[in-house]
Amino acid sequence: MWPYTAVRWLEALYQKYADRGLAVLGFPADEFGAQEPGSNAEIQEFCAANYGERFPMFSKIVVKGVGQHPLYAALTSARPEARTLDGSDFRQKLMHIAYGIQVGEPSEILWNFEKFLIDRRGNVIERFSPEVPPDASVIGSAID
Repeated sequence: MWPYTAVRWLEALYQKYADRGLAVLGFPADEFGAQEPGSNAEIQEFCAANYGERFPMFSKIVVKGVGQHPLYAALTSARPEARTLDGSDFRQKLMHIAYGIQVGEPSEILWNFEKFLIDRRGNVIERFSPEVPPDASVIGSAID
């Protein structure tokens, strides 16, 4: 499912809410199992060609740990914990099942496709864990 099915879902979310002012902004990061190994141009081309991605895709940045981009420092400071699905054990899966990945503190970005909802004034309204798909009702409700 991840990561590129999420690109398709994010594009659908963008198309659904764009006329109401929603913008989806993509920030590739290669810190999670080397899922974004290409150049910025290669990532953009791949997503557009294979998933119809039309939302803005920015340059690759560091989203956790040493060298964390100031944007993600501000986002995680504003919303220290991500909303998860009821009964989710994604964090546990990453730590114990998926090769013992070091997930860090709850305030750190857990994995690719963690999502932040920001209002028109720049306030961070919500943060969603990676396993919450962009088409989940909790995201739609938060946008509405």
